[in-house]
Amino acid sequence: MEPKRRMDGNLCPLVILSVALLSADLLLSSAAFLEPFDLLYDNAVRAFYGSDYESVVRNLEGALSSHREAQRTRVRCRLRCQDQQPFDETFSDLRFFDVVLRRAACMKACIEAKLGTQSVHKVSDEVIQDFNRRIPYNYLQLAYQKLKQPEKAAAAAHTYFQANPEHVEMGQHLEQYKNLQGVEENHFVDREARPHQQSFTAAVKLYDQGDYEGAVTLFEEALVGYYRADVECRVLCQGPQKFEGHDHVRYRYSLHEVVSDHFTQVLHCEHECVRDLATRPSRLSPMENYLPLHYDYLQFAYFKVNRLEEALQCALTYLLFHENDEFMMDNVDYYREILGLDSNPREEAERYLRRHHLELELLVMGSRIMGVDFSDGNYWRSTGGRDDSNRIPSGTDGWMEYVPISEKKNITVIVSQQLKEGGPLLYDNVQLVQTSVALNGTQRVLLDNVISEEECAELRKLAHAVTMAGDGYRGRMSPHTPNEKFEGATVLKTLQYGYEGRVPMSSARLFYDTSERVRRIVESYFMLNTTLYFSYTHLVCRTAITGQQDHRNDLSHPIHADNCLLDPDANECWKEPPAYTYRDYSALLYLNGDFEGGEFIFTEMDAKTVTASIKPKCGRLVGFSSGGENPHGVKAVTSGQRCAVALWFTLDPLYRELERLQADEVIQALDTQSVWSQGLNINPKDEL
Repeated sequence: MEPKRRMDGNLCPLVILSVALLSADLLLSSAAFLEPFDLLYDNAVRAFYGSDYESVVRNLEGALSSHREAQRTRVRCRLRCQDQQPFDETFSDLRFFDVVLRRAACMKACIEAKLGTQSVHKVSDEVIQDFNRRIPYNYLQLAYQKLKQPEKAAAAAHTYFQANPEHVEMGQHLEQYKNLQGVEENHFVDREARPHQQSFTAAVKLYDQGDYEGAVTLFEEALVGYYRADVECRVLCQGPQKFEGHDHVRYRYSLHEVVSDHFTQVLHCEHECVRDLATRPSRLSPMENYLPLHYDYLQFAYFKVNRLEEALQCALTYLLFHENDEFMMDNVDYYREILGLDSNPREEAERYLRRHHLELELLVMGSRIMGVDFSDGNYWRSTGGRDDSNRIPSGTDGWMEYVPISEKKNITVIVSQQLKEGGPLLYDNVQLVQTSVALNGTQRVLLDNVISEEECAELRKLAHAVTMAGDGYRGRMSPHTPNEKFEGATVLKTLQYGYEGRVPMSSARLFYDTSERVRRIVESYFMLNTTLYFSYTHLVCRTAITGQQDHRNDLSHPIHADNCLLDPDANECWKEPPAYTYRDYSALLYLNGDFEGGEFIFTEMDAKTVTASIKPKCGRLVGFSSGGENPHGVKAVTSGQRCAVALWFTLDPLYRELERLQADEVIQALDTQSVWSQGLNINPKDEL
């Protein structure tokens, strides 16, 4: 009889971590001050627009190095001065402020010994934001490209892309670098990667491969890195704070009110370290259950390598975060039974949680004083279920279910439904071509003859009359690739053109009716037990730009998912803005096939492995669920024009397409001849 599968070593105390951080460069030399990174950055940008690429590289590499060193210096100095000027047990107002003043003097001297006068290193919010978004690496990769150093360009491009995965052009640059001679896979490194996240990701991969010994080593590394990063994050919070709504030029608050305000801001910053350390580049929300998940993985990995004492210790540590977790309680009982002894949770986790809980108490008190809401998110929510079918230790099967903290409400309706397919197609001529099985996925379908050749021709003619370049993409004519022109139009716009006599109203009505036909087919085929609503409907055409098709290796539309942000490296799809998280089903109805390229493709989560390829033709419909289970894209259109009706649907009526509701009212008015003939109560232009 063994514990259930779900997901030791002793870590150094935080004090030892602090000492380790101070061990390097403790005696700071005043011989050479660090050059301000914002000045170097400004010099690099000027050099870039002057095409002086060697100066760009020199200044940017210097700026990045200066930025890192300035941050390390502040961490080292603050830790050093805390150790040199501790608060003793004898507390009084004078003693408290004596220590505060001594620490301030210590930090000023320590930091300025390395950086020079601190005022020189005060950087604007805009520059800090650029560095946080990794903008310097965009300039850097272009400069290295011009200097014909593709290996360094690849590293810079990869680093930038990790924080900006929506940047289409950078994705294309990366694909080009991969095909260059001399550029190898190990050149694509993230120069800003966080060590604790790197170790964790690598550990999960080994765990999933069954290499539990290797996973243990890396998970322990990840924990050491996490607690070290936590110390650094909290120390950096001790810098200047912003006070929204306060005019400090005429600040008239008392001493203790000022101290309280500042300390509460610092506490809030420190508390946010929990979120910051669990958030991957480019993501807005943290990985759920991030720190406890280390101990969950470890308890099972230690069990698999027969180190049950360490497994018990990690299981008990996990229960510090989730004290009523039934899976882990069963595992603890099993380990105790086999070992015949008990153990204790890890000390570093106990210390960490004690501080975390004290922070929360002080934040609540501070928020009452300041009148600010510092509401706490549950950073460590566990999402596991229970299965009593066998008695072996439970371990996680990989990444825990991801639900952003900001969206801790009902999980999308689609999750709660039992996914089905194979319902009636409703219309006599519609032909089932391929199901999910044939398309190598789930919730996928391919249908033919949804509309006739004549209807396709009429809709293409309508597209040529009403579509505008960049419609739906803020006027960007080539939103996905510079090698194609993108044009689109909505249902409401076509009805407006029909009313104004610029296109036949029958054609505009055909677009409206066709989209409703697709909605009904998708709702019926996937056997949804609730109404499927329109989220967005778009008549679109992609046209290959003449003279730009030679040696193309990009896509017409990059691989993506429709309701989450695809993260191939993490094998995840993050349901958070700017993704349209409310979309549940998608469909594409093709209007022609007389062009070259343009195949629709499904891929694995890696965004590389193609699982199905579909050649468009008139009347062909591909429908699928909109989540991370169905990454998809469009191959390059290398000749001609590819037209389709693109539709997205939601199960949540709150996210119905507003333009669709307006279009429904216009259609109702058109169908009520008496309203039009008598001119009563409705001005169609008001609806348009």
